[in-house]
Amino acid sequence: MQLELSAGPVNLTPHLVFLGEIKRKTSFENVAPGPRRIVMPDGSMQEDLIPDDTSLAFRGRDGLVVITGCAHAGICNTIEQAKTVCGETRVQDVIGGLHLQKPGAQLDGTLAYFKDLKPAALHACHCTSLGAKVALARAAPLEETGVGLRLEYAER
Repeated sequence: MQLELSAGPVNLTPHLVFLGEIKRKTSFENVAPGPRRIVMPDGSMQEDLIPDDTSLAFRGRDGLVVITGCAHAGICNTIEQAKTVCGETRVQDVIGGLHLQKPGAQLDGTLAYFKDLKPAALHACHCTSLGAKVALARAAPLEETGVGLRLEYAER
């Protein structure tokens, strides 16, 4: 198997898509990812130049399932990228870290976005503070998430 690098979207299977670099469109999420460093094999530190992490989207019968890492570009930007790449407006579930740590414009904008989005479920985990989860639970059907959780979605 050969490693293939891509800044753009890649169809991994007929139902699973790598979203590529996430475009930053929302004004409330348009923040720099911040300085990050990675440890090189020789032990030295080097600046991480990747603009942000990426995500996956599963094309399901009932809409998209967006699977994030930390959503450094913002969860709303990530979902919008998934909708554009997959040509689907319905979002069934969002699973993963939402990179929401504190109150403010980003959380407020995200809450308004989720109220309009109306996903069937939201599985927020790491890098989403307890306060953000409590607020999100008022905007979308927040579900318990943890190690060993198994979720199944029907294919198109």
